[in-house]
Amino acid sequence: QLQFVESGGGLVQPGGSLRLSCEASGFTLDYYTIGWFRQAPGKEYEGVSCIKSSDDSLYYADSVKGRFTISRDNDKNTVTLQMNSLKPEDTGVYKCAAGGPKAACSMSEFDYWGQGTQVTISS
Repeated sequence: QLQFVESGGGLVQPGGSLRLSCEASGFTLDYYTIGWFRQAPGKEYEGVSCIKSSDDSLYYADSVKGRFTISRDNDKNTVTLQMNSLKPEDTGVYKCAAGGPKAACSMSEFDYWGQGTQVTISS
C-alpha cells in the first residue's frame, strides 16, 4: 500500500515559519518526483514546490520563491518543505504527492496523494 504521512501544519502569525514533512511508506520516495500542493480557501489546488527524481531539479511557484525550500532525505524516505516569512495568503491545505521521475509540477502528473495538513497564517 502506497501511503504518505504528512505533518508540520499548524497556526502561526505572519512572518513566522513552519516545516512540513512528508514521509513515504510502501515505496521508495526517491524514485518519484515529489510535489507540495496547496488549496487556499475558495481556490483550486496549485503547485507550490516540486523536486524531480530524474535530476533533482527544483520548482517553486513565484509566490513562494525566496521563502520556501524543498528538500529530500533519502535515508528517512522523507521530503520536507521549509516555509519562512509566512503570509496570510499562504493559508490553506497542503498536500504532498508523488509522480513520475520527469513529472512537471502540475496536479495531473501526480498519482499518489497524501491526505493533507492545514496551514493557517493569521494574527
